[in-house]
Amino acid sequence: MRAIRGATQLDSDDREHLFERTAELVRTVLEANALSTDALISILFTCTPDLRSDFPAAAAREMGMGDVPLMCSVEIDVPTALPRVVRLMAHAEMDVPRAEVRHVYLHGATVLRRDLAQ
Repeated sequence: MRAIRGATQLDSDDREHLFERTAELVRTVLEANALSTDALISILFTCTPDLRSDFPAAAAREMGMGDVPLMCSVEIDVPTALPRVVRLMAHAEMDVPRAEVRHVYLHGATVLRRDLAQ
């Protein structure tokens, strides 16, 4: 089992936009790691406190992940934090060394982990 990190930044707190960016993040994590949804054990999503339009887990369920355990949480409200960010930590069945796990940072969230961003 491995954990995969990822994040994306939204342009605005809009439900449709949140779903679009969350789906893009999840798809990119799966593609970057050559995984199907069957390999997923769970996904923990977090949002910065300025995102209130909906739950990122609802976007994943809309993608057909109703049987994957999903959970949402709010990030710590650090005054200097990047705004409008959805993060995820996906746990997946993977038979690769930890160093080969591909973490995904999209849009403005690439500044969070320049060492891991693609």
